[in-house]
Amino acid sequence: MASVQIENVQKAYGAAKVLHGVSVDIPDGAFVVLVGPSGCGKSTLLRMIAGLEDISGGTIRIDGRAVNDLPPKERDISMVFQNYALYPHMTVAENMAFSLTLAGASKAAKAAAVGRAAEILGLTPLLGRYPRQLSGGQRQRVAMGRSIVRDPKVFLFDEPLSNLDAKLRVAMRGEIKALHQRLKTTIVYVTHDQVEAMTMADQIVVMNGGGVEQIGSPLDLYDAPCNAFVATFIGSPSMNLLAGRVVLDGGAFKVETCGARLDMPAGAIAAEGQEILFGVRPEHLTVAETGLACTVHVVEPTGSETHVLLHAEGAEITAAFRQRMQVGPGAAICLNADPALTHLFDKTSCLRL
Repeated sequence: MASVQIENVQKAYGAAKVLHGVSVDIPDGAFVVLVGPSGCGKSTLLRMIAGLEDISGGTIRIDGRAVNDLPPKERDISMVFQNYALYPHMTVAENMAFSLTLAGASKAAKAAAVGRAAEILGLTPLLGRYPRQLSGGQRQRVAMGRSIVRDPKVFLFDEPLSNLDAKLRVAMRGEIKALHQRLKTTIVYVTHDQVEAMTMADQIVVMNGGGVEQIGSPLDLYDAPCNAFVATFIGSPSMNLLAGRVVLDGGAFKVETCGARLDMPAGAIAAEGQEILFGVRPEHLTVAETGLACTVHVVEPTGSETHVLLHAEGAEITAAFRQRMQVGPGAAICLNADPALTHLFDKTSCLRL
């Protein structure tokens, strides 16, 4: 196991800057997920940790040792790719043992290492098969087994579940998390899927435009996003952001938005007349006597929840109700939320107030 320190790391391809001074401290044994939209630089950063991309500036340390100039094979890391990268002419056992074969390990040592990894991943009955005889999930487990056999200090995962169907992705998320709990090895995992990040990570690094927006535990990011980007990126369905301003009403500050005056979010500090974005998550909206006057546009039953898309004075709002909602398009309802569960952001800077 090892810690990973990313210190003011930069990456440029000629005049095009991809990473703008990224700093992340990954503790020994942590499961850290780099998440963000396509093109934000997360996969580039992972490849720089692996040694597959040169570093334009800054320092990367693994187990306290600067690795900027070390080739990948000397970094004691192992990487699991999106496309599995298995050799089609080799059996599962031969694929898993390949790195040990290159290192000149004995037949007994390879058999022991492969057997141990296969047992952990439930691959023992498949060791004699070829990749073409495996399902997508089985191939991904073989790719993970190949990494385990190497016994690296750090595992790197580059969107390993994106080629799997939805049901298998959920199952594999659980398998990877259980693997981490069993091995307790440091994992750096890249995904664009914030649900994967929320369900798997100890710490999430939210990236955007080549920089870090926020670092924290999944629930820290969900409950207290530092800006409007994190607020809308983390959470599904996404947080509602309604444009408005702060007004003084009867001696108390209120948020005026979509024709309604709502209570200020708990702990928010803003000036009278300040232009703001009022944030509320769909599941925190409740039907109320007063609040946002809305018209139902679309009703989407999911089974466990009912998602309702609404319009309120030109704004689109999504609400998620645990109870079954007996409403249809065109119905008028009023929504409100507990001020302890709402958020306020400055409209210009998009920073949390």
